[in-house]
Amino acid sequence: MNTPEAAAGAEPRFIINGVQREFGPSPSHTTVLDWLRENRLTGTKEGCAEGECGACAILLAQTDRDGGTNWTAVNSCLVPMATLDGQELVTSEGLGTPDNMHPVQAAMAQAGGSQCGYCTPGFVCSMASEYYRKDRAPEQTTVEHAHGELGSNGFDLQALSGNLCRCTGYRPIRDAAYSLGAALDEVLARRRDNPAPDYRPTQLSRSDGQFVRATTIEQACALLAETPTAILVAGSTDWGVDVNIKARRSPLVIAIDRIPELDSIVMRADEVEIGAAAPLSDIEKVLDGKVPLLAQLIPQFASRLIRNRATLGGNLGTGSPIGDSAPALLALQAKIVLVSTGGERVLPLADYFTGYRTTLKEPGELIKAVRIPLPLSNLSAFHKIAKRRFDDISSVAIAFSLQIDAQMITSARIGLGGVAATPLRAFATEEFLTGKPWTHETIERAAAVLGAAGTPLSDHRASSHYRSMMLSNALLKLYAENAVNAVNAENAASKEASA
Repeated sequence: MNTPEAAAGAEPRFIINGVQREFGPSPSHTTVLDWLRENRLTGTKEGCAEGECGACAILLAQTDRDGGTNWTAVNSCLVPMATLDGQELVTSEGLGTPDNMHPVQAAMAQAGGSQCGYCTPGFVCSMASEYYRKDRAPEQTTVEHAHGELGSNGFDLQALSGNLCRCTGYRPIRDAAYSLGAALDEVLARRRDNPAPDYRPTQLSRSDGQFVRATTIEQACALLAETPTAILVAGSTDWGVDVNIKARRSPLVIAIDRIPELDSIVMRADEVEIGAAAPLSDIEKVLDGKVPLLAQLIPQFASRLIRNRATLGGNLGTGSPIGDSAPALLALQAKIVLVSTGGERVLPLADYFTGYRTTLKEPGELIKAVRIPLPLSNLSAFHKIAKRRFDDISSVAIAFSLQIDAQMITSARIGLGGVAATPLRAFATEEFLTGKPWTHETIERAAAVLGAAGTPLSDHRASSHYRSMMLSNALLKLYAENAVNAVNAENAASKEASA
């Protein structure tokens, strides 16, 4: 089903539910959701138009890093249709029919997982993505190893964390998910063994603006040099909201999601380099816990639907003081790589943010990668304080990276979000902690220093007093959760050394 590559400027086309379709006369900013509904594929619904409800979820064929295909669930309300030129996608209509239901659809019906039905197509697509996950292993997940968010069939319930239901209740939906067996031998299952179609070079011009897919960094930089105000999109989880809710338009949108250097994730002896356009879900899978602080951060970053598209480059590019990735990367002493037609430059992330949504990134530059130095500290944690456990904006985010040797704090790095006009390092607290014993007394005194960090404001998410309290409490919580573990680790190391 691979689509042959076409010359740049050819009309965008897609494989939708096994049928090739043309983009047609739609405006360049048309989202996948709007295009589908305008073309009578109305199973896909609009609930929020900002990626929070999952009613618009579809399946996108994406080449995995082993050369096969993942059926990846994404929010179609955020993705520009033009970014899928040459790609293959499946909607709820393409999974099954009333007379020949897909196993996921049948499970939902049998469990009573649908009432008004508005959210059901999105749930079905997210559930199908997990159903087809290659490493989901029902035969290896016993009832004893199952837990509240992992069924005995290997189904990870977090696959549905971005889907909301307002009337049925989640238990029957969960029951449907946990009833699914291994994927059957059918077209979509077999499709996983072959790579997804190649992305085509795309040039689309309409009255509302132009859309161009850059295939190399050099091409992207050249386009950006000509039009510094152009919008760069990879996951489009931020720009898509602006298009829908704020009706923003741009004379030029440049897609950079398929540039190899921007999509790479490389482990070196002295650093980890993560391409700016690598999706968070890919980062989580490839690193597989090798950077524990990121392993704690990523599951708390929005929902699986968002993480399947969202990128570190996009999160840092907005310059937002409440972006979840910045505090963690600050604590990791990350550097940011910027590139333009004039070449590359590397900056400490701590120097990158200059004011509210302003950075040192100059017109014509794009974020190429984030570099995390190795080795890592032996104690790290990410604390996100928000009104909802998942899929919510942080009131406060705190990231810790401490090195503790022989019960002494030999280095400390703390990143903060939501307490100032920019993400920031808690330098005063870091200096206070360094060289002191890892004791409750030290942490109690340091907590007072951390509570005075930043210039927190009061808004609809939290008061300034609450934010300051959360900073202090976060350090106390870190100690309470890790003091015993640190002592046990030291004791074990001493015994091993003396054996």
